[in-house]
Amino acid sequence: MKVHLRQREQKKGKRISLYLEYYKGSRKSDEGKALPIREYEALRIYLHIKPSTPLQKQENKQNLELAKNIKSKREIDIKNNEFGFLTNTKSNSDFLQYFNKLTEDRLSSIGNYGNWDSTLKHLNQYTNGRVLFKEIDENFCEGFKDYLTNKVKKNNRESLSSSSVSSYFNKFRASLKQAVKDKIILYNPSIDVKIPKVKEKEREYLTIEEVRQLEKVECRYEVLKRAFLFSCLTGLRWSDINKLKWKEVHFDNEGSRIHYYQKKTENLEYLDISEQALSYLGEKGKDEDKPFEGLKSSSYFNVSLIQWMLKAGITKHITFHCARHTHATLLLTNGVDIYTVSKLLGHKEIKTTQVYARIIDEKKKEAVNKIPSIQI
Repeated sequence: MKVHLRQREQKKGKRISLYLEYYKGSRKSDEGKALPIREYEALRIYLHIKPSTPLQKQENKQNLELAKNIKSKREIDIKNNEFGFLTNTKSNSDFLQYFNKLTEDRLSSIGNYGNWDSTLKHLNQYTNGRVLFKEIDENFCEGFKDYLTNKVKKNNRESLSSSSVSSYFNKFRASLKQAVKDKIILYNPSIDVKIPKVKEKEREYLTIEEVRQLEKVECRYEVLKRAFLFSCLTGLRWSDINKLKWKEVHFDNEGSRIHYYQKKTENLEYLDISEQALSYLGEKGKDEDKPFEGLKSSSYFNVSLIQWMLKAGITKHITFHCARHTHATLLLTNGVDIYTVSKLLGHKEIKTTQVYARIIDEKKKEAVNKIPSIQI
């Protein structure tokens, strides 16, 4: 942050007012342009525009020296306080400004930054763009949790999922925890606010018999059929399949492998693929060509996916992402250990994969209960 001493001639043209300008870097507009972030502090110190007497000249000299001293003091305050709040006490500091700084610190981690940025947008909506640290108490925290749970609506007019509410509230809580470490506040007012419980979603998937039936049935869009079945056999998400290029598909004596950057996490992944999965890529093209050229995220493709399922006699609510669920359950059903499945799916934590293990456990329970009674 930089501090500049500025002068502004008053409208009546008799005096010049002195003020400080704080330059805090820049942010990107919706159009991608860099917009400077500045704040101003009026010093209420004035200079004569054209000092005509020794007294006026002396006043100008003293006032200018006073303003420079204040500027120097502010620079020392900023040096001692990384975030450079401008008010006399830290409790009067702008919380949203602080949260924005924490968000920008996470720019290098796209997935994490996205969650912090979304939380910041919700905080701006909840507070109408302004809230001081001293205004954040337990009631404020409870109110923000209620806002996320009951007030926020997505584009489809649905409420946020419990996992989204929990994620956003945890980012808010983490910012207050950091503020305590930075000695801006004495305690974290969200500490006693219960984190919204995440409701586990039911994950639809297809059995191997249903996948075989889909293979037999025609789909309106051939590229959609190939992509969906490829996902069933590899576990790749739609986003990674859609951007896949032939240069990412590697062949050697041991088989075929895809080297790609997972779009969700931006991590480099290596995924071995079977000959069966390879067949759905089609004929090899140039390096920059896409095996699934023409695959689109549109209502036409979504409707076609549903129609394809119905043709195959499948009445489950199946989305493209269910192919990934299908891959995971097929692996576990066929005896692949959960650690390997976790690595194949590109999960960072094995607890994410354990959701599928619970599905398999339910299938086992169903299986043993199908044994006919032996008591006559």
